[in-house]
Amino acid sequence: MNERPTKEEYGLYYEQYISLVPEGDIRELLAQALEENTAVWSALSEEKGLFRYASGKWSVKEVLGHLIDGERIMSYRLLRIGRGDPTMLSGFDQDAYVQGAAFDAVPLAQLVEEYTVVRRATLLLLKGLPEEAWSRAGSANNSVLTTRALAYIIAGHERHHMRILKERYLG
Repeated sequence: MNERPTKEEYGLYYEQYISLVPEGDIRELLAQALEENTAVWSALSEEKGLFRYASGKWSVKEVLGHLIDGERIMSYRLLRIGRGDPTMLSGFDQDAYVQGAAFDAVPLAQLVEEYTVVRRATLLLLKGLPEEAWSRAGSANNSVLTTRALAYIIAGHERHHMRILKERYLG
């Protein structure tokens, strides 16, 4: 799937993520990010996992947990929309999810394993989509979204947070 979503396939808010995704097959880009980012996460110590670059900011583990939760939610939306479900899908409060998860108490290695499993599930979902499903549109969080746009949002959201991780947490 090399075709990028058009601006009509997603709400303006998501442009900040989709614009970060380079040209190429989105499935290959997500698979490549899995390899590269698993190496980054796996190289971190448990101590570094608790690091926050400023008061009130998420820890490294919380960033990873947020990426996992975000991908699960976006993949669920992608599944529903890709299958032609017309139901309006609700939004979620990312801060409440992070707070409710207690990611800092979870071993970093376990979070890395969870990240890889969730990404592999996303990749298998995308691999099995029929061609016509990529352009199907639905509604989530009061925004029109296509299946294709959701795949790009997953990739761009991860790129966004990995950039912040490298600049503010690991830099």
